[in-house]
Amino acid sequence: MDNISQPDWLVIKCGGSTLAALPDAFFRDMIGLFGRGIAPVIVHGGGPAINAMLEKLGIESTFVDGLRVTTPDVLDVVEMVLGGAINKDIVRRIGQNGGRAAGFSGIDGGTIRAVPKDGGRLGFVGDIAEVDAGLIRAAAAAGYIPVVAPLGLGPDGNTYNINADTAAGAVAAALGARRLIVVTDVPGILRTVDGEKRLMPEASVADIEAMIRSGDIYGGMIPKVRAAIQCLEGGVREVVICDGSMPGVLGRAASGDPAVGTRVVP
Repeated sequence: MDNISQPDWLVIKCGGSTLAALPDAFFRDMIGLFGRGIAPVIVHGGGPAINAMLEKLGIESTFVDGLRVTTPDVLDVVEMVLGGAINKDIVRRIGQNGGRAAGFSGIDGGTIRAVPKDGGRLGFVGDIAEVDAGLIRAAAAAGYIPVVAPLGLGPDGNTYNINADTAAGAVAAALGARRLIVVTDVPGILRTVDGEKRLMPEASVADIEAMIRSGDIYGGMIPKVRAAIQCLEGGVREVVICDGSMPGVLGRAASGDPAVGTRVVP
C-alpha cells in the first residue's frame, strides 16, 4: 500500500446509520483497492450515535430542513462523537481487517474551511468554503486510508458541523476523484413504476430534479443526490449510490460495474 504517488482516488461516503451494519468484507474490499492503484478515502456521518449521546446527556436537539441546529452544547457532542468515537471505530475496523488508516477531522491541517450556513441561523452548521486536500494526499501516499469526519474550521476560529454528504462531495471534487461512492442501506435510487419501487441503474441530473418534484426522492436521499449533483459540477465523473452490504460492492463500483446501485451522471 505504500507510496501511491498518483492514485486513482475513490471517495466513499458512509452514513452513520449504515456503519454499524457494514460487514468485515466491506473493509477487506476497500483495503484490496490499494493493490489496484486505487486510493480510497472515507468521509463518514454519525447522526444516530449523536442522537443517542445527546439523549443520554439530556441535551435537546432540533432539525430545520433536515439539518441539525447546532448549539454550543450540541457542537461539543458532535465533535466528541464524529471526531472521536465513530472516526476511531472505522480506523479500528480497517486495522482489524489487515489495513492501515489515519483518522482525522476536517479541522486537522485546515482540510475543510467552513462558513456559517444561512447566516448562522442554524448555529454552528457550516457550508464548505474550501477543501485543502494536502493532509489526505499525504496520508494516502504514506499507505494509510484517510478517514475524515465532516467538521470544518470557520473564519471565526470556531468548529462547524458539516453535512457528511456535502463534505464527501467537496472532498471528491478537491481530489479530482473520478467517482464518489455513497454507501447506504438501500440499493440505490428507487422510482415508483406501476405502483412498485424499482431500482434506477442510472439517473441524470434532470431525472433527479424531476423525482424530487414528484416525491420519488425524499427525506435523507435528497442531500445525497444534491451532493451528487455538486460533485458532477465539480468535475467528478459519476456518483454511485449503493448498498454497502452487497458483496464486493466497492471493487465492483470502482470498476464501473453497471449492476451496482444507481449511477448519477451529468
